[in-house]
Amino acid sequence: MARCDKRMRTAAIYLALAMTVAIPGTNPARAANEFGDVRREIAARHDEAVKRLQDWIALPSIAAENLNSAEGAERMAQMLREAGFQKVTIVPTNGKPGVFATLDAGAQKTVGLYFMYDVKQFDPAEWTSPPLEARLVNKPGFGKVIVGRGAVNQKGPESAFLAALHAIRGAKRKLPVNLVLVAEGEEEIGSPHIGQIVHRPEVEVALRRCVGVFMPSASQDPDGVVTVSLGAKGVVELELVSSGEKWGRGPAKDIHSSLKAMVDSPAWHLIKALDTLVSKDGNTITIDNYPKPRPLSAEERAMIAEASKRRSEEKAKKQYSVRHWIDDLPWVQANERLESQPTVNIEGLVGGYTGPGGKTILPHRAVAKLDLRLVPDMRKDAAVAALKAHLKAHGFGDLEVNVTGGYDPTSTASSARLIQAQLAVLKRAGLDPVLWPRNAGSYPGYVFRRTSTT
Repeated sequence: MARCDKRMRTAAIYLALAMTVAIPGTNPARAANEFGDVRREIAARHDEAVKRLQDWIALPSIAAENLNSAEGAERMAQMLREAGFQKVTIVPTNGKPGVFATLDAGAQKTVGLYFMYDVKQFDPAEWTSPPLEARLVNKPGFGKVIVGRGAVNQKGPESAFLAALHAIRGAKRKLPVNLVLVAEGEEEIGSPHIGQIVHRPEVEVALRRCVGVFMPSASQDPDGVVTVSLGAKGVVELELVSSGEKWGRGPAKDIHSSLKAMVDSPAWHLIKALDTLVSKDGNTITIDNYPKPRPLSAEERAMIAEASKRRSEEKAKKQYSVRHWIDDLPWVQANERLESQPTVNIEGLVGGYTGPGGKTILPHRAVAKLDLRLVPDMRKDAAVAALKAHLKAHGFGDLEVNVTGGYDPTSTASSARLIQAQLAVLKRAGLDPVLWPRNAGSYPGYVFRRTSTT
């Protein structure tokens, strides 16, 4: 869901951010006034920008389903060309294609951008309106919104950025910074091939000229609080597979459930393995020799304490449909845990019959889909190695560990130029942002650490 009435303001904020990065010390409010012609273009092109987003939502690229990835890359490339990028290249990988683009405005400064054109899977039955129609809906408490898959994550924020570029061109202005953009189509499956895009020689050369890399995002809560995150947790996407064939025990095909009295169960084998990964309550990781997280710094604790004062615990619980935090922690401590702790989460469990009624089988195969969230000082490869060694040591070495994607966490100093520019712009736009140590979700910012200048 994306609010329509915020899209013009968001586009104007991206313009002011570009000005602040281009000329350190620039007053964003004065810069915005000086670009009144661009702001008028933003307003005049509002319907055009909304239609662009709606058309984009209507083309879902879902990496997990091998759906529309080539078409998604083509649409991404087309939109970048239309927004003024002079050089746009579709980059093949061993997975889904990426897009590399540059916009040379003849400026002294260059800023890097990360985009994604893929979205998560969806079940239309769970939506209040068809997820690919991107309908304009009046939603109580929000006003007029777009409801559609990708409206927030991430097509809406990216469309707002493109709208700013269209407005600048429409006003016959030049962007005050050059742009280098990398887009991928596999973010929602853990970005397994992002390195094949970013580490192409021509892409690395372009990124080295950047003062930093950022991702347009929807970072305003329903109550109006705007958050500036200094990084994101890393992630590992994987599945554990228990099968009679690989185990050498249990059946190699589904058999009648009465035979459980004399035949081992691969499903129970998987459940017992999962139980060794966490404490009895499921909240503390117990994997042997698992990487240790970095403790929160004094600055991070101060950020969390301030943000917890500004954010409503009651609204957060309502938004997430929960009544209690882990261990009934108070609001501040729950947020500290959110920011500091890695997780082992079960996304889904599949085994045997799951249709209506019962079916008396002993399934030969069971699968658990997991995601592991990582915080600073933890690395994806070390986490996977520890998991495999742990399973083997505890008698579950037969389980298949299929890693489908993932990457390390990222962390940016609050003093970084892009962060300070963003804070200044938001404040002068009448917003009072809170700093947040890291997004509890993930994005593959780690891949840019060796290529940009910050």
